[in-house]
Amino acid sequence: MSGSLATLRFVPLNKSHIPEILAIEVVTHSAPWSSKSFENELDHKHGIFLVALVDGKIAGYGGTWVLIDEAHVTNVVVREDLRGLGIGRKLMHELLTRAREMGAVCATLEVRSSNKAAISLYDSLGFVQATLRKHYYPDNGEDAVVMMLDDLIHWPK
Repeated sequence: MSGSLATLRFVPLNKSHIPEILAIEVVTHSAPWSSKSFENELDHKHGIFLVALVDGKIAGYGGTWVLIDEAHVTNVVVREDLRGLGIGRKLMHELLTRAREMGAVCATLEVRSSNKAAISLYDSLGFVQATLRKHYYPDNGEDAVVMMLDDLIHWPK
């Protein structure tokens, strides 16, 4: 994969994506999602789950659930070899735009307190750190930073 974003596109998750996504999950997360977790996203009536493709290959993926009027970002991952190219920013923009189209007026997410790159990305997108969930992650007891974007209607500013 050349890493050029000229071919970047977003498609809904389908079952054929799951094996490659699982391979990315196990090298990205200390507590990766299971195949069943991704399969559940296929039919989630309040969910948006997108796969980012570059040159036709999976570059990243992410999802959000729209619950009443709130978008809750559940998962955002960019392959390690393609980080720093803006794929995560474009993926978040696509997820939040689609969530707004489904009626979301605000957005929330949790992120590991040690994930400074993700926190910086979310800050730059207008999220603010709302609180800390102590010992949130069961694999190592790490804290989660809860971040909120209060005005999705007028986002991006």
